[in-house]
Amino acid sequence: MDDFARALIVTAVCCVAAYFLCGIPFGKILGKCLGNVDIQQAGSGNIGTTNALRVAGPKVAALTLLFDLLKGTVCVVAARWLIPVLGLGAPAWSLVPGASGDWLVVLVALASLYGHIFSPYLHFHGGKGIATGVGILFGYCWPLALVHLGIFIVLVALTKFVSLGSIVTAGLVPLTMFVTFPSMGPAALALWAVLGWTVVWAHRANIARLRAGKESKLSFTKRVTTKDDE
Repeated sequence: MDDFARALIVTAVCCVAAYFLCGIPFGKILGKCLGNVDIQQAGSGNIGTTNALRVAGPKVAALTLLFDLLKGTVCVVAARWLIPVLGLGAPAWSLVPGASGDWLVVLVALASLYGHIFSPYLHFHGGKGIATGVGILFGYCWPLALVHLGIFIVLVALTKFVSLGSIVTAGLVPLTMFVTFPSMGPAALALWAVLGWTVVWAHRANIARLRAGKESKLSFTKRVTTKDDE
């Protein structure tokens, strides 16, 4: 087996591990353990931070945000270390952001996001990916993650729509990657585009509600006990 094939095998193993790790529905677990509620049964039915806030309150929401961020960060950081160590054919310098082998790490990033959005523990339902996506960016390039986090915070502060901040932040990912890493190969850039636009796709119901003027605004005090469509 040549070095490149070994690197691909290690990458594939990392992708599978990242998918199952990031599929862990921390919002649902924390809601039941700390708030005695099932956040999938109220609000948007989503397992992410925003619905955790709406259904279970700030404490559960803050912990959900932390764990969803960390699982994305851990998977990307681990992949950047494991692929060159175990793959042999992918030296560490080739996996830095924008380098020739970087697409291997981005594959793991994409698997991480898909694990969260299509959780294998919840019949392939999950979150919308913004917290895990930002966590992935922190593991990949923390200054760029701060840029996206700043865009998100400003938009939410101005509009009170978490979904709008999420959609714009995610949609800009391929553009900011191209600007930050102009030498990035087309494969890695295409994978980043898929990652960012998947988050936008996951917010398709929010886009419809925004267009209809029915989207809920951010509130730290208002609680919901029924599904939004009830």
